[in-house]
Amino acid sequence: MTESEPIVFVIDDDASVRDALRSLIRSVGLQVELFSSGQEFLKRKRPDMPSCIILDVRLPGISGLDFQCRLAADNLNIPIIFVTGHGDIPMSVRAMKQGAVEFLTKPFRDQDLLDAIQLALERDQTRLQEEAKTAKLQERFESLTPREREVLPLVVAGLPNKHVAAEIGTSETTVKVHRSQLMRKMGAESLADLVRMAERIGLNPKAG
Repeated sequence: MTESEPIVFVIDDDASVRDALRSLIRSVGLQVELFSSGQEFLKRKRPDMPSCIILDVRLPGISGLDFQCRLAADNLNIPIIFVTGHGDIPMSVRAMKQGAVEFLTKPFRDQDLLDAIQLALERDQTRLQEEAKTAKLQERFESLTPREREVLPLVVAGLPNKHVAAEIGTSETTVKVHRSQLMRKMGAESLADLVRMAERIGLNPKAG
């Protein structure tokens, strides 16, 4: 196994449950790490590979549901699969509303858990890919000159070059040069491309 391969984190205060889950998860070729509490998991460096958490609802200290909220507050967007022997409908509804992938009540079928893990890892892979795209666009944005950054929100707002020129106090010819340069640096093939890129990095169009 390598560090870049998917990993499943198991957080459960019952050592026998942790060991059983480790055996099951390893049987399908996945990496697994075990933790006895949410606090113990928080000491681990944030993973940069697709991952998910199998989380017991009832844990000593911070409960599973509260731990889910803690991760969200800390912007740790790791998919969670809840497992419990003491679940109820309100508890499962709360967990799912807060973004849990699945809420399994013991005893559950091994295949149900493995299916949930697969779904969670696919979801996290998509998240990582989207974050990588955003980071790349942000890097391209940072490569723009201050003047190009000034022109960009006006361009994505749909203003013609003449109006952009009037807005920033320069010539239409200069705006055309800036526009061409920022399109090239951002890797945009069209205005629609540029608009989508601006939205992804949170750049609001600015009308004149």
